[in-house]
Amino acid sequence: MNAESIQGWLLAVGVPAEVVSVGVEADNTWCLLADDEGFEVFWREQGNRYDWARFTSEEVACYYLFGRLVWSQVVRGAVGPLPKEPAGESAGEPATGA
Repeated sequence: MNAESIQGWLLAVGVPAEVVSVGVEADNTWCLLADDEGFEVFWREQGNRYDWARFTSEEVACYYLFGRLVWSQVVRGAVGPLPKEPAGESAGEPATGA
C-alpha cells in the first residue's frame, strides 16, 4: 500500500473520499503528507493538527492511516464479521429453497 493506492483501499471499505487528503493539508480530513523527513499522518481541523504521527516509511504510514480509519468503520458497524450462512449453503451459491 502506498500514497497512490490508499484512497482506493479506503473506498473499498466504505471510507468516504472526502475524509482523506493525500499530499495536501485540508481541514476536516485525515492528511497523509510526505516531507524531507518521511511521512506525516494527522487529523486537521480549523488549521490545527491532531493525533499527529511521523513515519520514515510510506508503507507504514499508509497502513497506520488505513488501520485507524478501518477501525472507525468497525466501531460504527459499517464493516465487521460476515453473517453466518445456514448449514448446507456456501458463498456464491444461491439458496435452492427446497
